[in-house]
Amino acid sequence: MTATASARTGVGARELAAATPSTRDRYVDLLRVASLGTVVLGHWLMAAVTTGGDGASGGGVEVGNLLAVEPRLQILTWALQIMPVFFFVGGFSHALAYRSLSRKSPDGGSVYPAFLRVRLQRLLRPTMVFIGVWGAAAVLLHLTGRGGGLLDVALRLVAQPLWFIGVYLAMVAFTPPLLKLHERYGWGAFGGLVAAAALVDVLRFALDVPFVEFLDFAFVWLAIHQLGFLRADGRLTRPYLLAGAGLAGAALLVAYGPYPLSMVGMPGEKVSNMAPPTFALLCHGLWLVGAVEWLRGPVARWLERPKVWRTVVAANGVSMTAFLWHLSAMLGVYGVLLALEVDLPAPASGDWWLQLPLRIGAAAVLTAGLVAVFRSFERPAARSAARPGGRSARTRAGSSRRSGAFSGPAAALGATLCLFGVLGLSMVGFGGLFEGRSALLIAVQVTAPVAVAMTLAGWALVELIGRGERSSA
Repeated sequence: MTATASARTGVGARELAAATPSTRDRYVDLLRVASLGTVVLGHWLMAAVTTGGDGASGGGVEVGNLLAVEPRLQILTWALQIMPVFFFVGGFSHALAYRSLSRKSPDGGSVYPAFLRVRLQRLLRPTMVFIGVWGAAAVLLHLTGRGGGLLDVALRLVAQPLWFIGVYLAMVAFTPPLLKLHERYGWGAFGGLVAAAALVDVLRFALDVPFVEFLDFAFVWLAIHQLGFLRADGRLTRPYLLAGAGLAGAALLVAYGPYPLSMVGMPGEKVSNMAPPTFALLCHGLWLVGAVEWLRGPVARWLERPKVWRTVVAANGVSMTAFLWHLSAMLGVYGVLLALEVDLPAPASGDWWLQLPLRIGAAAVLTAGLVAVFRSFERPAARSAARPGGRSARTRAGSSRRSGAFSGPAAALGATLCLFGVLGLSMVGFGGLFEGRSALLIAVQVTAPVAVAMTLAGWALVELIGRGERSSA
């Protein structure tokens, strides 16, 4: 039984775990959960809230980064910056999903829009709810004249993790053409993306070519995604070589190149390894992928234990919801502390470290509460029942071929609108809805209202095209 089937029939984690087929790659499910969980923990650890005024009701509230206060801790990002593993797992899953749909639709007319809808539904439905709730909160605060202090900080910060949604949308959208390149060239397709990422950094740092660095948002992350295709075909047979080469490459680039030590962005840095991604971050991703693949054997055996596997299944069912709301929970904890007039110690001080476990524990409890409220939106929508007296297979196939010329580009347009919408919102934040604040997205200035409108329009287009193709299939 699949996770989608579970969502439609209301089967719980225990039943779903018991029904897991022997062919399922359980290790991939663990990597998906563990990577998102590590990101959440890293954000809770790095947040350093300070006050310079009355805190809860006035100005002076700032959220800094612990790693900027204690630069020696930046080496931790070589373990905590684990998003490459999630994108690697995405490549593996996307390859299997697209091939499965292709086998079920030999004519090929409806594969791409159906693939987009299936892969994006679980991602976009909880994201749209998140945007709707925080957008409504921003409107309410504006109408009532409330704000200031931590509220303004929250409206700006909670949207930042949406950059990950945007990158993942691009990976889904590019899966069909890149999968074809992989099937034709194998490691050569991956090598081409790596070479392109290296060339971008040469043009950026050696020749000072403007705007070229933004191309690495595609080349770096899609190269990691391409490793997932190789994993799906069983071609990552020597992961220790990948891990060693990636670790050595990242270390040399940081030691002798223009790259910072931290694999996440730091305030005030002239160069960030993250935004846009650098070749050093790509090497970091290679070593992480190689390392987790190296550990696959013993961990896969551990996952055969029923209790362990049930935990992974349950966590997978709410992982995206927890990721979306974890910053809201963390800022909520700080809001309670400020409202209770609890002194916030200086970041990285002894008192700060003593208080850290309590803050993380409280954030975890509040995140669990938010997950309980919003978890149902992570389940895929139920499929419509087949209508009696439906069209014949020949008629459906003809309809699919006629609509394919339109539906494919329309679905791609929808995914593109969602991509730029959530990326723009991650940069501007919800506080910019009424302030006219804008951010430079590649080479275009984007405001929060435009970003929200693009996201909603793109999601609606993907849903409509996908549903239409499914009904004609």
